[in-house]
Amino acid sequence: MQLTVIDWIVIVAYFSVNIVIGFYYARKAGSSVDEFFISGREVSWWLAGTSMVATTFGADTPLVVTGMIFKYGIAGNWLWWNLALSGMLTVFFFARLWRRSGVITDMEFAELRYAGKPAAFLRGFRALYLALPVNTIIMGWVNLAMAKVLGLTLGIHKMNAVMFCLAMTLMYAAISGLWAVLWTDLIQFILKMSMVVALAVFAVKAVGGIGALKVALSNQHPLIGTNFLAFTPDWASGWMVMFLVYLSINWWASWYPGAEPGGGGYIAQRIFSAKDEKNSLGATLWFNFAHYALRPWPWILAALVAVVMFPGLKDPEGGYIRVMIAYLPPSLRGLMLAGFAAAYMSTIGTHINLGASYLINDFYRRFIKQDANEKHYVTASRIATVFVTVLSAVATYYMNSIEGAWKFLISIGAGAGLVFMLRWFWWRINAWSEVGAMCAAATSSLFLQSRFAGGVVEFLRRFDPQLPPGALDSSTPHGFAWVMILTTSVTTISWLAVTFLTPPEPEAKLREFYCKVQPSAFGWRRIAQLEGEHSKQSLAWSAVDWVMGCGMIYCSLFGIGRLIFGPMWQGFVLLAIAAFCLWFLFWDLNRRGWDTLSS
Repeated sequence: MQLTVIDWIVIVAYFSVNIVIGFYYARKAGSSVDEFFISGREVSWWLAGTSMVATTFGADTPLVVTGMIFKYGIAGNWLWWNLALSGMLTVFFFARLWRRSGVITDMEFAELRYAGKPAAFLRGFRALYLALPVNTIIMGWVNLAMAKVLGLTLGIHKMNAVMFCLAMTLMYAAISGLWAVLWTDLIQFILKMSMVVALAVFAVKAVGGIGALKVALSNQHPLIGTNFLAFTPDWASGWMVMFLVYLSINWWASWYPGAEPGGGGYIAQRIFSAKDEKNSLGATLWFNFAHYALRPWPWILAALVAVVMFPGLKDPEGGYIRVMIAYLPPSLRGLMLAGFAAAYMSTIGTHINLGASYLINDFYRRFIKQDANEKHYVTASRIATVFVTVLSAVATYYMNSIEGAWKFLISIGAGAGLVFMLRWFWWRINAWSEVGAMCAAATSSLFLQSRFAGGVVEFLRRFDPQLPPGALDSSTPHGFAWVMILTTSVTTISWLAVTFLTPPEPEAKLREFYCKVQPSAFGWRRIAQLEGEHSKQSLAWSAVDWVMGCGMIYCSLFGIGRLIFGPMWQGFVLLAIAAFCLWFLFWDLNRRGWDTLSS
């Protein structure tokens, strides 16, 4: 793809703006660890929420969406659409609790909820586990996506592209911490959304409009066996079993960035940075609505054009980039590359900052050097950002598929999600419950996907002949479904056994936690009675709000889809239902108070 002088000026200007923002906030971020990692808890809901949306819109997202649509049609997006159920749980059940906890990272929560050496071990263990292998995998697949973009558009070698983009992001992330990440996220989100919408418009126009696109896709359906325009798979589909696992297990059982059961990761980090509980709830509500309801259709339209115009691609994830090269006007190519850079940098910048926060706040400061001044820890944080960045480049070298990395990460945490939710609402959960869940999930998932699981697979093939022999291959629908089912079952049994075989947390620690966070008294009845019922949370009304929130998201998502593909009357009906759900939420939140919500 040929770039003009104007294109290069646009790209250079984009990177320059990000670096200027980084230097602008350098002094403020360097004043303390609180400023560096959570912006001094001074952030408004719209900025925190938009930063969450920008972070989930990485360079990988449109590419992996395109890859899934090549395989399964629009319905393939349920791999991540199902996670809206988990995201809305965070909004109404957990966001205010996280903000009320007063911690800097979600790892620090371990010593707020649990006591003694087990709590300290859990904090250090989870900090290293999430900062190193998990965060490295996430950054690795985002690097891989950007490398594919630059490889196809400019012919740049994979690792050269990765090192250049990482260096640009590191310059502002290491200098100014979360403040720069938040404000650059805002600029990056506006830029990248504008460009993906523009690409969708030009791509659809190139194939003759929506009507011509629908005809072309319907002609391919009998040949390939995929109904590309169906929002859900039909019962004869070979991946219906995977779809059912998404809806029944995946959304509550698995840890995934941006949709952690019970909240966590960069979502929790943005919650901590919010001014108060009202802003924390508003931020997560706006994030989930924008992420699941507003943003997917430009990606989907471009992906469907790729299916029509570039069938049979060896690497379907690259189809999105081919559409960009073929159909985007030359005058917009520089902006589009800047948009991809924005998508990349918003995600990588967040994960650099988050990984460093775990290493410094939850490991180095907690276990290695406890008595240094704030300047020392800020310097250590900047060094940690460099270390995390280099590690991600190494991970990218060994990656080939973004979707495969997504599924791998989902599977190695299957079943642990329930513990992360129940720890807020059930006093009996202890530190070893979390350790047991994480270890059981990782070991059972890795075993099932290894060559040592041949006996298990042969047994399962008696019930599911579509399973290939050997290890359970999570890249296939039936393989992924069985990995999720078995891993979740083993993990749940394991952590429950560990919970009841180990002693509960000391009563003093339970009372301290209950008084500070004030969760629902339902699972804390004895502690609540001792403390005089300090709870500010009604589980019943939170559940009602969750149902209405999910209705708002899915009706908006599919309503927009019906307006695009028809019949339009269904689209208007679904959007009317979504509007009613939104009205109900604001009525209820205003009635009960955004910061209490107790009755």
